[in-house]
Amino acid sequence: MSEEQKKSVEEAIETVLGEDAVEQQVETVAEETEVEVVDEQALQIEELTKKLAAAEEALTEQKDLVVRAQAFAQNEIRKAGIDAENRRKSVLRTFANALTPVVDHLELAIQHADKENETLKPMVEGVEMTLTELIKAIGSIGIEQIDPMGETLNPEKHQAMSMQVVEGVPANQVVAVMQKGYELSGGQVIRPAMVVVSKAAE
Repeated sequence: MSEEQKKSVEEAIETVLGEDAVEQQVETVAEETEVEVVDEQALQIEELTKKLAAAEEALTEQKDLVVRAQAFAQNEIRKAGIDAENRRKSVLRTFANALTPVVDHLELAIQHADKENETLKPMVEGVEMTLTELIKAIGSIGIEQIDPMGETLNPEKHQAMSMQVVEGVPANQVVAVMQKGYELSGGQVIRPAMVVVSKAAE
C-alpha cells in the first residue's frame, strides 16, 4: 500500500470514526504490512537457501569429477610410463642378444691368440681395442656384463655348468667363467653367466 493510499484511508476513517479509531486502524494496517514484509522476506530466504543448497551440491559434484579426472590422468601417465619402460627393455634385450655373441667371439679370439707372436701383436691389440669400445658402447645404453669370477654362486645371475674341488677355496665360489653373462642396469638378467663352481672336498 502506497503512502498516498494510507493517507486517504486514514482521512476517510478519521472522518467516519473519529481520531481514536484512526489510530487503532493505523496500527492494524501497520501490523498487517509488517506481517506481509516478514512473510515476503521468509519466502526470499527460503528460495535463496534452496539455491545455495543446489549450488553446493553442484560444486561437490564438480569437485568429485575433477578428482576422478586427475586420478584417471595420473593412472594413464603411470601406465604409459610402464609400457614405455617395458618397450625400452624389450628393445635392449633384442639388441643385447644380437651383440653379446660378437663380444663372446672377440673375447675368445683374444684368449686364444698367440700373444708372443710379434706379427700378430698389432692385430691382437686391435681386437682388444674393439672389444673395449664395444663393451663401453653397450654399457652406455644400460647393458652390463656379469663377470662373477671369485664371487659366491648366485643362481639368479649365474648358471653352474660344473663343480670341482679347488684347494683353499670354500664351496659355492665361482672358480672359472666359461661365458660372461649380461644384465640390464637395474638388475634384469638377459643372459646368466656360465660358470664352474667350487665344491667341498669329500
